[in-house]
Amino acid sequence: MTNDSVPADAVVIERSFDAPPALIWQMWTNPEHFTQWYGPDGATVPVAKMDVRAGGSRLVCMEMDTPGGLRRMWFTGEYREVAENQRLVYTESMSDENGNVLPPSDSGLPPGHPATTEVTVELHDLGGRTRMVLTHTGIPANSPGAAGWAMAFSKLAAHLQAQGVQ
Repeated sequence: MTNDSVPADAVVIERSFDAPPALIWQMWTNPEHFTQWYGPDGATVPVAKMDVRAGGSRLVCMEMDTPGGLRRMWFTGEYREVAENQRLVYTESMSDENGNVLPPSDSGLPPGHPATTEVTVELHDLGGRTRMVLTHTGIPANSPGAAGWAMAFSKLAAHLQAQGVQ
């Protein structure tokens, strides 16, 4: 992938794992695995509803302790492309617990932040290992969201290790 193909408002993170694509796919599409690694350090995921098929919906709740107390953030979206063990594309929007999209300003996001972003996960088989490329379009590369993804992928590596994979 060349930088020319990456939108200016996108986070792109590439990471390799000592696990086959089928297992990394499960980490993204099986709620029991997804809840164990998703989100930045300190976040937990008490809810992950995933209808992983093109046109299927997703609803995820992330909780974090903040100086103001426990904060719950809900995300909803739709799966746009599902190519098992290869490519997953879904939309993501801040929402309420019922999946109703909220304006970005209601969630404290800066003016101009899109209500809906798009996440693309590409898995490349390296002979038992996987190169994963995440592109989250709609958030700047230097945003807190970029740091959150990097932390989440460290948690994903730790979850794989706990499963005896790495």
